Amino acid sequence: MSALLGPDGPAHALHLLLVALAFACGACALFGIGYTLLAAMLSGRFFRRPGAEPASFPPVTIVKPLHGNEWALSGNLASFCVQDYPGEVQFLFGVHDPADPALSVLDTLRRAHPGADIGVIADARLHGPNRKMSNILNMLPHARHDVLVFADSDVGVEPTYLRQVIGELQKPGVGLVTCAYRGAPDPGFWPRLSARATNYQFLPGVVTGLALGLARPCFGQTIAMRRDTLEKIGGFAPFVHHLAEDHAIGEAVRMLGERVAVPPFTVSHACVETSAAKLVAHELRWSRTIRRVEPLGHLGSALMHPLAFALLGVAFSGGATWAWAGVAASVVARMALQLLVDHALEQRSRDLWLLPAWDVVAFAIFVASFFSSRVIWRGFSFNVDGDGMLSPVQDE
Repeated sequence: MSALLGPDGPAHALHLLLVALAFACGACALFGIGYTLLAAMLSGRFFRRPGAEPASFPPVTIVKPLHGNEWALSGNLASFCVQDYPGEVQFLFGVHDPADPALSVLDTLRRAHPGADIGVIADARLHGPNRKMSNILNMLPHARHDVLVFADSDVGVEPTYLRQVIGELQKPGVGLVTCAYRGAPDPGFWPRLSARATNYQFLPGVVTGLALGLARPCFGQTIAMRRDTLEKIGGFAPFVHHLAEDHAIGEAVRMLGERVAVPPFTVSHACVETSAAKLVAHELRWSRTIRRVEPLGHLGSALMHPLAFALLGVAFSGGATWAWAGVAASVVARMALQLLVDHALEQRSRDLWLLPAWDVVAFAIFVASFFSSRVIWRGFSFNVDGDGMLSPVQDE
């Protein structure tokens, strides 16, 4: 019995293992703190860049697929109708179901903006499991103009949005413009928690990845391109089986030798998750999507969770003082990130206490993303293969 507890016994080996794990977690937390401070600095620098002003104002078709009546839908759609853009703008809104409640919002929008060129397409045809892509494909034959701007239904924009997007698209070598986005929560606790993920995890990650040349983003919140570019990549039909169709579209444009530009401003993205289950399902879908399309980047994003690693360091070290110091430093660094990102976005900092709580939840979701390839999207369940392709889950 004494041999088991001696310096060469299992108890000693377990002690050494716990010490090694504690120091490994502490090292990860330290790297994560460094990343957090770097991301805070780079976020401020990114949004200080001047926006692009267009040399001309070509006619534009804005294409928006809709599904359901979200809390902020009316305001988000209206923000597109009050653009400071002197060129002609056609609006196309599409639904699959002629009884979709979003149509009542469009009736109100038409009455509020009688001068807007608004077209509504209700078409139930599905071209693949990606229902958003099917919706867009049903709308495209009605687009009159050669400059196309695609934007999700949950996006809100500033009056200068279209000017800056078109200005960026007119830069030499640019084939597609996409926009980073910030979270705009619906009322309630869970949407506010969801906004933490967008504003202080996703957004700094995008900015840092761009600055270091590690990110190749393309987001469905805005995809602006010319019709000839769309035709060169084969239209949108090749993307109806993709989960991350926006990422695949961006890669297809890059394959043409053209750039995907990200201008120095954000659009707002509605955070609508009204329960813990909906929030976790949404974040799991996002995390599993990233794991499929950028596996190394997803693995490296572990360092975006310094607080979780610091807490693990406390657990493995038995509450060592240095480990608790890592927890304190992680909390300070993450709160500094929130303050600096909010300053860069010109928005008031709120709910600082929610950020540590979200960081723990986010790490749990990150770990869970490795254990399944099933996602839930718009109420439908899909499996995702190694190429990011969707296949519907059959009812058991």
